[in-house]
Amino acid sequence: MPLRRVITGQVVLAALVGTCVMGAELGAEPALERLPVEWLSRWERPPLEDRPLQIIHGIPAGRATVEGMQFYKDRGLGGVVCNVAFDRYLRSEENWKTLIAGVEACAKLGMVVWLYDEEGYPSGAAGGLVLAENPAFEATVLALDASRDDPLLIRPAYEHTHASNNFHAARRYPNLLDDRATRCFIAQTHDAYWQRLEPHFGRTIRAAFTDEPSLMAVNLGQLPDDVRKRVRVIDPLDPAVKRLPSVPWSYDLAEQYQRRYGEDLMPRRRSLFGGDADEDRKVRRQFWALVSDLVADRYFAAIGRWCSAHRIASSGHSLWEEELIHHVPLEGNGLKVLGLMDIPGLDMLSSDPEVVRHGGWLAAAMPASAAVLGGRRRVMTEVSDFVQKMGGKSPVGLAEMQAAAAWQAAWGVTDFTLYYGIADRPADEYRAYCDYVGRLNAVLKPARPDPQVLLYYPIYDLWAEYRPVAEPLSLQSQSPRAQQIVRSFMGLGQLLHGSQIPFTLIDHEGLAGAKVQPDGKLAIHDQRYTALLLPEATELPPLAAEVAREFARRGGRMVTGPRAPGAQSERLLIELLKPPYTVLPASGQIVLGQFLRDGRRILLLVNVSREPYHGRLAVDTPGAWQVMDPATGKVQPAETDEDGRLRLGLAARQAIVLVQSQ
Repeated sequence: MPLRRVITGQVVLAALVGTCVMGAELGAEPALERLPVEWLSRWERPPLEDRPLQIIHGIPAGRATVEGMQFYKDRGLGGVVCNVAFDRYLRSEENWKTLIAGVEACAKLGMVVWLYDEEGYPSGAAGGLVLAENPAFEATVLALDASRDDPLLIRPAYEHTHASNNFHAARRYPNLLDDRATRCFIAQTHDAYWQRLEPHFGRTIRAAFTDEPSLMAVNLGQLPDDVRKRVRVIDPLDPAVKRLPSVPWSYDLAEQYQRRYGEDLMPRRRSLFGGDADEDRKVRRQFWALVSDLVADRYFAAIGRWCSAHRIASSGHSLWEEELIHHVPLEGNGLKVLGLMDIPGLDMLSSDPEVVRHGGWLAAAMPASAAVLGGRRRVMTEVSDFVQKMGGKSPVGLAEMQAAAAWQAAWGVTDFTLYYGIADRPADEYRAYCDYVGRLNAVLKPARPDPQVLLYYPIYDLWAEYRPVAEPLSLQSQSPRAQQIVRSFMGLGQLLHGSQIPFTLIDHEGLAGAKVQPDGKLAIHDQRYTALLLPEATELPPLAAEVAREFARRGGRMVTGPRAPGAQSERLLIELLKPPYTVLPASGQIVLGQFLRDGRRILLLVNVSREPYHGRLAVDTPGAWQVMDPATGKVQPAETDEDGRLRLGLAARQAIVLVQSQ
């Protein structure tokens, strides 16, 4: 008879003892197969590098000691993300001495330190020092004012942008397309940390964190009035500045356009704001492709090169990751810029785990896919209960915090940086959360995500379709084709996610570089894909189209999103993809992450719902599985039914790790 046990959060039938799961208490049934000693030792005692890091904007002077930093270690944290204090930012030697003492204390305790690279956010300003050095480095836009005789004008990108509408401060912002501005930012910020903390780089200091840099060429909307009144205004706003449709601009953009395309952009600028002729679309596509490459190289890659030369990783996250249409004006190609980070990340402001069913999956899919496409493993999250607290609710509870961590881990997140308030929770609750994250990383961090489906990221098409608007950007302001593409893309992502089918996003450049294997699979580094999904109305450029045709010719499954949305067409699509794992009964509340490690298949299943789930998990190949509970640390065998399906009993907000026996 097969060995059977229930997968449940309420019943524990075997305990983790030492380095193996003991079977003596299970009667006459055989003992569980040993998991590798390394796995179990890290699971039982997660090391500091697997634990979350607390974000601290300026280590308090009283905490810049071994005893003071022990406070964070005692709460289960692995270290901190920190910076020199915001007061007299980068200019106070007293504050530098406090930071140095804090980092040295972390070094003595074996704690990890990341450097946060800005006074607040968005990153790039060095607390205003970049523009103080040269006001010409300010972000600029090409705007369209139809009321003028000469409707096209270049002006600063400040009023009506994220620079003047964020929770930290209204402050003018540098131009990420300007290589001179980035060099100044790095010199003011990164070089200053290096000069004072060089011995700790590559040892205690492991990474630098850049926060929400963007091109500023879009209206994201005003903050609520009650919030806006509390935001510091460093640079006064001019109420006479009109809301106008805008695109990013820089001192040499027209020259770069001429050099790349052999065409003069100046007489073609109106095409950037509208027009449905082929020439209009071509100009827009060429413009945004150039902008994407410039911001990628002049900001994100520049910081990455500095970090690499100074023995640390580059990390951080972009802005509005969950809104696809915003990727065009904010950074040109969101997937590309994240791919230039050693540890790409996301900003998860909500700890309601059900947010993953809506825009949350895209926020996580962006950096997770960037890591896979770059042949890297680590993915960062900046996570908090900001949305809940801003909504007047109490800080979220431990179960919600753990489920929010688990669904992100299912997407591949490994590095958790926290804005949770330590004072909001008992010390043992914070420690339990950090232990939970550490256990997830003990098993999953060395594993390789193993999605087998690619979802095409249609930025190439959106470049041609994007229309700047004066009012806050919305999908409804865009062309019918842009709306069709975005809705199809989002629908496909939600369908895959809700059907427990892990996937990777890939843009036209990534697809053009993929290799079709003789067996019909598409190879990207060590990963092999069996299916490629294209949103409706997308048109692949020649190099990507060539790879896609060869993939289909060799038997790969290439599918365009269903043109008639509905249960039947969605069911047919899922059947075509032949997922290796299926939850029965179907539930969009179950998140599944799929991994490989040392020849073993690993699954992370998360119930993000407030209700328990009871069902089965059908697997494509028979075999025994073990269940690891990150909340309790317990390990036990999984129960199978007569058909070889695994019994699932997940409490509300519960997650389990399933490891296939060898």
